[in-house]
Amino acid sequence: MGTTTKIGFEEFRKLQDQADETVRYELDEGELIATPSPTPYHNIVRYRIRRALTDFVQTNSFGLVLDETDFLLSPNTVRKPDIAFIKKERLKTLNLDHVPIEGAPALAIEVISPSNLAEDTLKKIRQYLAAGSQAVWVVYPILRVVEIHDAEGIRVLAESEPIHEERLFAKHRFSLSLSDLFSDDPER
Repeated sequence: MGTTTKIGFEEFRKLQDQADETVRYELDEGELIATPSPTPYHNIVRYRIRRALTDFVQTNSFGLVLDETDFLLSPNTVRKPDIAFIKKERLKTLNLDHVPIEGAPALAIEVISPSNLAEDTLKKIRQYLAAGSQAVWVVYPILRVVEIHDAEGIRVLAESEPIHEERLFAKHRFSLSLSDLFSDDPER
């Protein structure tokens, strides 16, 4: 069995400051995790979600959508969701020139790559929800499935179903076609 070296948040911050842009890290309850570079298809799926969610959030003035931004979920846990939604009322208390952002986003979205392990993904979901996220969407491009984790439990949406989300957006309905999201046409 291997040995894991634990580091504190300040050590993590120094490492982040020294790392070049090709290396990405998360801090998982004190354990430093290097995250691999995403595949082109992963990035296409992430971009499609980001574009649709950003357009909806900006049109309705609901807040801010970010991608790959560090969030300090607990004193020794820093996660970098693929996409994060921060509600407008929370923006007033944020320093947008400082990372990590303290606390969880209202919505964290993780796009799963073949290298992601199920136990790591489940741990991440639990960390987001425990830190205050209202929902976590887990997107499986290869399976063409989205899991929505929130206070009501887990909903699994197949490719033929759209994502419909109202609770996060003051009864305005955000919709996203999973057929379009998982399209094999990279120019879509």
